[in-house]
Amino acid sequence: MGSREKLVMVRYGELFLKSESVKHHFIGMLLRNIGKALSASALSYHFETPRGRILIYGDQLEKIADIVSRIFGLVDVSICTRTSSVLDDICTEAISLASANLHAGMSFAVRAKRQQKTGLNSQELGTLIGSAIYDHIPDLKVDLDHPDYELFVEVRNFGGLVYDSRIAAPGGLPWGTQGRVLALLSSGIDSPVASWLMMKRGCEITHLHLDAGRWAGKDVTLAAIENHRRLSRWCTGNPLSMVIANSELLYDRMDQLRIPPRYRCVICKRFMQRVAGKLMEKEGALAVVTGENLGQVASQTLANLSVISEAVTVPVLRPLITYDKEETITLARMIGTFDAHPGDLACRAVPSMPATAAVLKTVTECEQKMGIDEIVATALSGVRFVTALNCGIVKES
Repeated sequence: MGSREKLVMVRYGELFLKSESVKHHFIGMLLRNIGKALSASALSYHFETPRGRILIYGDQLEKIADIVSRIFGLVDVSICTRTSSVLDDICTEAISLASANLHAGMSFAVRAKRQQKTGLNSQELGTLIGSAIYDHIPDLKVDLDHPDYELFVEVRNFGGLVYDSRIAAPGGLPWGTQGRVLALLSSGIDSPVASWLMMKRGCEITHLHLDAGRWAGKDVTLAAIENHRRLSRWCTGNPLSMVIANSELLYDRMDQLRIPPRYRCVICKRFMQRVAGKLMEKEGALAVVTGENLGQVASQTLANLSVISEAVTVPVLRPLITYDKEETITLARMIGTFDAHPGDLACRAVPSMPATAAVLKTVTECEQKMGIDEIVATALSGVRFVTALNCGIVKES
């Protein structure tokens, strides 16, 4: 048999839709992000970049595949065996791989692709390789629709690739291709998912958490930092920054001045966006991101979202705006930010009957009475920073 070599193959999807110059740039960013992630994990590697694929060679392929499967811009990841382009060599490797997983009575399918425009087409190639496996392992069944086992073969200009698993990757666009956003991050379920979705669209992220002090449950800020740490696993090699600002004065002032409780949630959301808007320039961000949904809670009615958005003139992005709660929870579980037992995450300022259609004029009068600009300035004067580094290590300053 010809030479054989194990490697990790990754595929990218949406990048194919870009012009050649943009695609070249995005693939360069993708390779940079892969390289940073592997280097941060102390893994040796080298790349090859045949058209439409990235081949990664190294000593610890399972670890490489696991890390690379969390790189934005990639569709899926496979550990492959590279062979020569000779059909006998490809068949021999296909039989070897199938023999370790197939036994009598099982069904199988061969999914074949070829890059060349001459010679055997993909269907003929799959039939020949499938026949070789069928002849070698007794009592198999061919089932192209719902097989027990699938084997994949690609015949490309440089040789053959044989594999039997495809690890799903997040897709989207490479981290850093769309600029930076400032994402409001809480201890809850929604905002980490919103942040992840913006990461998936190629945005670098700075997180902002508003610490409500005694007005919040004892585990709120710790849970927000944990969300930040968990999200950092999706940009390994790129330190993830978080700003924590103190918002306790906001609630103290609302309580002292007896601001109607029904307006608290809307005033709070507007305050968060004011603080984020002030931080944007310093962080080099182009937009603010929130985990708000439409109609999920009282502050998220269309009327209230309109009043909240009026607080700032910067772009506000709401990637979860149409999501059902179960859809968001499903994503949170997948990305690793869902926690079934998060601790004390209470908000002690939530009113029993919040306004569902706050009047802007009334809200702004309340803010003026409170001295909202002073409260924002106070929040920004004592910020602290949390950075999630490689391997989820969190450092505060």
